[in-house]
Amino acid sequence: MKPATSLQRVLALLEVFSESRLEWTPEDLMKELGYSRPTLYRYLKILKDAGFLMSTRNAAVTLGPKVVELDYLTRRSDPLVISALPHLKQLTERHSCTAMVLRWYGNKILCVASESSARNPVSSYPRGRPMPLGRGAIARSIMAFLPKRQLVPLIERNLADLRAVGLGATVQDVQASLKKLRKAGVAVAYGEVTPGAVGIAAPVFDDRRHPIASVCLTIAGNLVTGAQIDQLGAEVRQVASQISAVSSENP
Repeated sequence: MKPATSLQRVLALLEVFSESRLEWTPEDLMKELGYSRPTLYRYLKILKDAGFLMSTRNAAVTLGPKVVELDYLTRRSDPLVISALPHLKQLTERHSCTAMVLRWYGNKILCVASESSARNPVSSYPRGRPMPLGRGAIARSIMAFLPKRQLVPLIERNLADLRAVGLGATVQDVQASLKKLRKAGVAVAYGEVTPGAVGIAAPVFDDRRHPIASVCLTIAGNLVTGAQIDQLGAEVRQVASQISAVSSENP
């Protein structure tokens, strides 16, 4: 393995922040990353000066305002968001639901845009919060279309959750379940991510037919019948196809 470059080491400082760990002291960062004190403080200064980090009252650091600025610019420039928003609004005008588009990023799935017409929205994952890979329609709608070399490691890492939601006891069983889903073109999950919510998701493809995102509609389970879920699935699949057409033009 090649030694990490200075840039990689700086970026590693940003990677340690998570929903479960929003602040870090310098001492904890040195233990986590193995950096010397002079190196750590040099990197911290670079990131603070650029606005990516800021100090807190207890001598710790947390993410800074530059992250918010970049999020604003991403909303204005991301072709996926721009092309998806009109479709999400149309879905929420027709149904009392939350409609989202979620981008496949590394080994994460992040909500990048959403609209809601539900009185009490039933989604647990707002923009920017990583979604679980072992549960929910969104993850399955993407995983079903991944090549085997990417899919098998994901299944292996999330097998316990995939088994718990009935996709199969072994990697091969899960692959077989995802193959059926791939044929259907849409995934449906009942209360796996948000209790009481039905999630209906379909993949968005790039110009090489590789899944890059998912369109998902979530709706309270007590508002829909099985036949209505089938109809919603057809609508979500159509929206995903329309967004894919735009994505293929802007790879």
